[in-house]
Amino acid sequence: MIVAFEGLDQSGKETQARHLRARIEQDGRKVHSLSFPDYETPIGREIAKALAGEREFGADVMQLLYVANRCEYRPKIDMWLKAGGIIVCDRYRASSIAYGEAQGLDPAWLEDIQRYLPKPTVTVLLDIAPETAVQRKSTGRDKYERDLSLLARVRASYRRQAEQPDWVLIDGEMGKDEVRAAIEAEVLIRLKVV
Repeated sequence: MIVAFEGLDQSGKETQARHLRARIEQDGRKVHSLSFPDYETPIGREIAKALAGEREFGADVMQLLYVANRCEYRPKIDMWLKAGGIIVCDRYRASSIAYGEAQGLDPAWLEDIQRYLPKPTVTVLLDIAPETAVQRKSTGRDKYERDLSLLARVRASYRRQAEQPDWVLIDGEMGKDEVRAAIEAEVLIRLKVV
């Protein structure tokens, strides 16, 4: 099973993914964590350079790089799933759709280029306003994080995607403990961990 956490930067994805992993492990289940993009791989290093303004890639090339970065992990993902593990991801397939669509790319194409990556069992959207993201991290923001109109379009794409039945939309503006409780209430039942 794959649980993907999605949302704007500073929405709490990393924190809540860590909490969920610990909670599932309490049940004796094997859990693996992934965070995308992974800046340690060769493709990830190119992404980091682009986000820092050292490379100029079009929106389509950036999303192909993000997808390729996730594909680098496909053998591990397949192995972990085959062994019955649960994978908790900080960003996964939906982020390419959200950011790409916000930059004018076709969401159907963005979905199609990821068809060989396993689909998440459940995707958790931690929904926050772009202004909240800025308040939570006011310095050291990359080029996407500084563009509030882009972030508003990203949020709109995420919210559109969250209408699917395998998604859970959580108000990320709540306190961390309230968010964690809401996630556990919605996700643990779907994973049959209670």
